[in-house]
Amino acid sequence: MKPLTPADPAAVEAFWHATGPTGPVPEAWAFGDHAELADELLALVLAGTKTATASSLWDIEADGDPVPQVGDLSIVLDGAGQPRALIRTTQVRIVPFIDVDAEHARLEGEGDLTLSHWREAHEAFFRRTATGDRGFDETMPVVCERFEVVHPAD
Repeated sequence: MKPLTPADPAAVEAFWHATGPTGPVPEAWAFGDHAELADELLALVLAGTKTATASSLWDIEADGDPVPQVGDLSIVLDGAGQPRALIRTTQVRIVPFIDVDAEHARLEGEGDLTLSHWREAHEAFFRRTATGDRGFDETMPVVCERFEVVHPAD
Protein backbone atom coordinates (compact mmCIF):
# COMPACT_ATOMS: atom_id res chain seq x y z
CA MET A 1 0.00 0.00 0.00
CA LYS A 2 1.28 3.40 -0.94
CA PRO A 3 1.08 5.92 1.92
CA LEU A 4 -0.94 9.09 1.56
CA THR A 5 0.99 12.06 0.25
CA PRO A 6 0.62 15.20 2.38
CA ALA A 7 -1.37 18.05 0.90
CA ASP A 8 0.44 20.69 -1.12
CA PRO A 9 -0.56 23.90 0.73
CA ALA A 10 -0.27 26.07 -2.40
CA ALA A 11 -2.51 23.70 -4.41
CA VAL A 12 -5.05 23.57 -1.57
CA GLU A 13 -5.15 27.37 -1.31
CA ALA A 14 -5.49 27.76 -5.10
CA PHE A 15 -8.32 25.20 -5.15
CA TRP A 16 -10.08 27.00 -2.29
CA HIS A 17 -9.90 30.36 -4.07
CA ALA A 18 -11.15 28.76 -7.31
CA THR A 19 -14.27 27.40 -5.56
CA GLY A 20 -15.63 30.84 -4.76
CA PRO A 21 -16.16 30.95 -0.97
CA THR A 22 -14.23 33.46 1.08
CA GLY A 23 -12.69 33.08 4.48
CA PRO A 24 -9.99 30.84 5.88
CA VAL A 25 -9.01 27.75 3.92
CA PRO A 26 -10.87 24.76 5.41
CA GLU A 27 -9.18 21.58 6.54
CA ALA A 28 -7.86 19.42 3.70
CA TRP A 29 -7.81 15.64 4.17
CA ALA A 30 -8.14 12.33 2.32
CA PHE A 31 -10.49 9.45 2.97
CA GLY A 32 -8.80 6.25 4.17
CA ASP A 33 -5.28 5.57 5.35
CA HIS A 34 -3.40 4.85 2.14
CA ALA A 35 -3.28 6.32 -1.36
CA GLU A 36 -5.22 3.57 -3.12
CA LEU A 37 -8.11 3.73 -0.64
CA ALA A 38 -8.14 7.54 -0.79
CA ASP A 39 -8.48 7.41 -4.58
CA GLU A 40 -11.12 4.68 -4.47
CA LEU A 41 -13.29 6.54 -1.94
CA LEU A 42 -12.81 9.89 -3.68
CA ALA A 43 -14.05 8.32 -6.94
CA LEU A 44 -17.20 7.21 -5.09
CA VAL A 45 -17.68 10.76 -3.79
CA LEU A 46 -17.24 12.31 -7.23
CA ALA A 47 -19.66 9.77 -8.74
CA GLY A 48 -22.28 10.69 -6.13
CA THR A 49 -22.27 7.19 -4.64
CA LYS A 50 -20.56 8.11 -1.35
CA THR A 51 -22.39 10.82 0.60
CA ALA A 52 -21.44 9.77 4.14
CA THR A 53 -18.44 8.86 6.21
CA ALA A 54 -17.68 7.66 9.73
CA SER A 55 -14.95 8.49 12.21
CA SER A 56 -14.00 7.23 15.64
CA LEU A 57 -14.92 9.84 18.23
CA TRP A 58 -12.19 8.41 20.45
CA ASP A 59 -9.59 9.14 17.75
CA ILE A 60 -10.97 12.63 17.13
CA GLU A 61 -10.61 13.33 20.85
CA ALA A 62 -7.15 11.72 21.08
CA ASP A 63 -5.94 13.86 18.15
CA GLY A 64 -7.43 17.04 19.63
CA ASP A 65 -9.54 17.62 16.51
CA PRO A 66 -12.96 19.26 16.55
CA VAL A 67 -16.02 17.06 16.07
CA PRO A 68 -17.52 17.74 12.62
CA GLN A 69 -20.45 20.15 12.63
CA VAL A 70 -23.27 20.77 10.17
CA GLY A 71 -22.10 23.40 7.70
CA ASP A 72 -18.39 22.55 7.97
CA LEU A 73 -16.50 22.72 4.69
CA SER A 74 -13.63 20.37 3.88
CA ILE A 75 -11.29 19.98 0.94
CA VAL A 76 -10.96 16.32 -0.01
CA LEU A 77 -7.59 15.21 -1.34
CA ASP A 78 -6.71 12.33 -3.62
CA GLY A 79 -4.05 9.79 -2.67
CA ALA A 80 -1.34 12.04 -4.13
CA GLY A 81 -2.36 14.94 -1.87
CA GLN A 82 -4.06 16.98 -4.59
CA PRO A 83 -7.35 18.79 -3.82
CA ARG A 84 -10.23 17.21 -5.72
CA ALA A 85 -13.50 18.27 -4.07
CA LEU A 86 -15.01 20.74 -1.66
CA ILE A 87 -17.66 19.13 0.54
CA ARG A 88 -20.12 20.50 3.11
CA THR A 89 -21.28 18.52 6.14
CA THR A 90 -25.08 18.26 6.14
CA GLN A 91 -25.72 15.97 9.12
CA VAL A 92 -23.77 14.68 12.12
CA ARG A 93 -24.84 12.08 14.64
CA ILE A 94 -22.82 10.10 17.13
CA VAL A 95 -23.84 6.51 17.82
CA PRO A 96 -22.15 3.38 19.17
CA PHE A 97 -20.42 1.37 16.43
CA ILE A 98 -22.93 -1.46 16.88
CA ASP A 99 -25.84 0.97 16.31
CA VAL A 100 -24.68 2.34 12.95
CA ASP A 101 -27.62 1.50 10.69
CA ALA A 102 -28.00 0.04 7.22
CA GLU A 103 -28.96 3.41 5.73
CA HIS A 104 -25.66 4.95 6.83
CA ALA A 105 -23.76 1.95 5.48
CA ARG A 106 -25.51 2.36 2.12
CA LEU A 107 -24.78 6.09 2.02
CA GLU A 108 -21.08 5.41 2.57
CA GLY A 109 -21.23 3.77 -0.87
CA GLU A 110 -18.56 1.15 -0.24
CA GLY A 111 -18.39 -2.53 -1.13
CA ASP A 112 -21.79 -4.16 -1.58
CA LEU A 113 -23.48 -1.32 0.37
CA THR A 114 -24.58 -3.65 3.19
CA LEU A 115 -24.31 -3.10 6.90
CA SER A 116 -22.31 -6.31 7.30
CA HIS A 117 -19.71 -5.08 4.79
CA TRP A 118 -19.62 -1.69 6.50
CA ARG A 119 -19.04 -3.27 9.91
CA GLU A 120 -16.31 -5.59 8.68
CA ALA A 121 -14.45 -2.88 6.74
CA HIS A 122 -14.79 -0.22 9.43
CA GLU A 123 -13.82 -2.48 12.31
CA ALA A 124 -10.64 -3.36 10.38
CA PHE A 125 -10.03 0.33 9.59
CA PHE A 126 -10.63 1.50 13.18
CA ARG A 127 -8.35 -1.24 14.54
CA ARG A 128 -5.65 -0.36 11.99
CA THR A 129 -5.74 3.40 12.50
CA ALA A 130 -6.59 3.94 16.18
CA THR A 131 -4.60 6.89 17.48
CA GLY A 132 -5.75 6.81 21.08
CA ASP A 133 -5.18 4.09 23.64
CA ARG A 134 -8.77 2.83 23.46
CA GLY A 135 -8.44 0.95 20.16
CA PHE A 136 -11.67 -0.62 18.92
CA ASP A 137 -14.80 -1.69 20.76
CA GLU A 138 -18.23 -2.33 19.28
CA THR A 139 -19.69 0.14 21.78
CA MET A 140 -17.22 2.90 20.80
CA PRO A 141 -18.81 6.18 19.68
CA VAL A 142 -18.75 6.71 15.92
CA VAL A 143 -19.30 10.09 14.27
CA CYS A 144 -21.63 9.43 11.34
CA GLU A 145 -21.38 12.34 8.96
CA ARG A 146 -23.35 13.08 5.79
CA PHE A 147 -22.04 15.53 3.23
CA GLU A 148 -22.66 17.02 -0.18
CA VAL A 149 -20.19 17.94 -2.88
CA VAL A 150 -20.13 21.71 -3.26
CA HIS A 151 -17.41 21.91 -5.89
CA PRO A 152 -15.53 19.10 -7.64
CA ALA A 153 -12.11 19.79 -9.17
CA ASP A 154 -12.15 20.49 -12.89
